Amino acid sequence: MSARTYELTYILVPDATEQAVADLQTQVEGIVQRLGGTIDKTDPWGRRKLAYEIGKHKEGFYVLQVIQGSGELMKELDRRLKVIDGVIRHLIVRIDERQAVAERARTKRTEESRRRRIARGLPPDRQPGEGPQHDNDDDGDVTYDAADGEV
Repeated sequence: MSARTYELTYILVPDATEQAVADLQTQVEGIVQRLGGTIDKTDPWGRRKLAYEIGKHKEGFYVLQVIQGSGELMKELDRRLKVIDGVIRHLIVRIDERQAVAERARTKRTEESRRRRIARGLPPDRQPGEGPQHDNDDDGDVTYDAADGEV
C-alpha cells in the first residue's frame, strides 16, 4: 500500500506546558516512525479560542502535523490520541485527494485555454507581455483576462 498524505490536527488543554506539547509531539513522531511513516511538517499554532466549549474548556493549544503514511498508521494515531488525557480533540484528514483534484482542474483549465487560443489562430501558450495575466495566488481575487475574454 502506498503512503498517503494526511493532516493531523490536535487540541491540547489550554494550560498545557511547552514540555507537555513537546512530549506529545515526540510520542506522535515515535508512532509514525515505528509504523513506517514520515512527518513532513509540524506547526504549533499555539493557544486559541475554541469555536465552542469542549467540556469546561473555552481555549485550547492547537498543533497541526502533515504526515505521510498508511491507513493503519492513521488508525493507530487515532486510537492513541483518544486515550491521552491532555488531548481534548483531534482530527485526521486525508489531503492527497484534494491536491489531485486541484491538479486535474488546473490541467483542464490550461488545456481548454490552449484549445481556444489555437482555434483563434494564436500560439497555444501565452507570450510574454501579451495583455494582463491571471493571478494564480488563490487568494480569491478575480482578474479579467482581455486576451482570452474570460474571467
